[in-house]
Amino acid sequence: MKKLITLFTILVTATVAAQNFQLHNDFERGHLTTTFELFKMDKYGNTFTFIDFDYNSATGTGLGYFEIARVLKTEKMPVGLHVEYNAGHTNGFTIPEAWIFGANYSKGNATWGFSTYAGYKAFTGAGEGNFQITGTWYWNLVPEKLTFSGFADYWTEKGEFAFGYTDLNVFLAEPQLWYHLNKSFSVGGELEISSNFGGGSDAIKGRPTLAIKWNI
Repeated sequence: MKKLITLFTILVTATVAAQNFQLHNDFERGHLTTTFELFKMDKYGNTFTFIDFDYNSATGTGLGYFEIARVLKTEKMPVGLHVEYNAGHTNGFTIPEAWIFGANYSKGNATWGFSTYAGYKAFTGAGEGNFQITGTWYWNLVPEKLTFSGFADYWTEKGEFAFGYTDLNVFLAEPQLWYHLNKSFSVGGELEISSNFGGGSDAIKGRPTLAIKWNI
C-alpha cells in the first residue's frame, strides 16, 4: 500500500505537504493492513515516506515495513536524483534492508500524472548489485470524485540473504481506485499483482482489498 496518489497531489494543489492514513482489508491473506504516507516538497526537491503494518498475528502486528525516499531537484533540472532506503521486519524474519540510488522523472497536471525512477539497488550483505525500476501514476477519471492511481515495481533480488542465495526477478504492482466522499475521506481498494514477491512463486498472483483513506 505504497507510492500512491500522495506523490502527485502536490502537482495540482497549492499545498507543499500532504499525508494520509489508509486501512485495507486484505481478502486473500485474511488480515487488515494500515498505511501511513507523508509527502513534502521544498525548493531542493521532495521527500516521501510510508510505513505499513499487517495485523495478521495472534499477538497483533505480524509485519512492519517502511520506505523513505528523497528526490533532489530544482526547477532548472529536468531529471531529479533519487535516494531511497527500505527496511522491515516480520514475526518470522527481518526483511532485507536496501538502498536505491538513481534518477527520477515526473510530469503531471490536474487530470493525470506520472513519476518514474530507475536505480542501483544495494541489499545489505547480499554481496551482489541489483537494480529497481518504479513507476507511479494518477488519473482523475471524474474531477474531485474518482481517481485511478497506483505504482509498479520491478527489481532484481540476487545475492546471499539470511534465507540463502537467491536470483530472482520480482514484480509488484498495486493499482487503486478511490471514490472521494469529500476532501478528507475516500473509499475504494486495490489489487496487488505480484510475481516472486515475498518468497512467492513466479506465477502472477492477484490479491484484492477494500479500503478507506483519510487525508489528514
